[in-house]
Amino acid sequence: MNAPEATWTAVCRLDQIEVEGGVAALVGGAAVAVFRTHDDTVHALGNYDPLGRASVLARGIVGTRGEVPCVASPLHKQAYDLRTGQCLDDAAVRVPTYDVRVDRGVVLVGPQREGP
Repeated sequence: MNAPEATWTAVCRLDQIEVEGGVAALVGGAAVAVFRTHDDTVHALGNYDPLGRASVLARGIVGTRGEVPCVASPLHKQAYDLRTGQCLDDAAVRVPTYDVRVDRGVVLVGPQREGP
């Protein structure tokens, strides 16, 4: 179920995010990294890399590990699942994920998702 319309933040147009790339945005006071995969699927994670201790995930390398779409931190190359925020290299680490959608070519980020 989608959150009320007022909780969605327009970030940019989809065509402004490079394929296999990301952008950073401020959404409700939180730094969020928004990614576009090769099939135009859009994902949103917290931009803060807890292992690298810096807000850099939007500048990470987008790809896959097996069948898992992920982003590798540009600092120490830990990979995070774009769907769940789970670190693929350290089971104890996870970054927040956000609802995201594209409406008429505009990327909208919604509220932070609950739990794992």
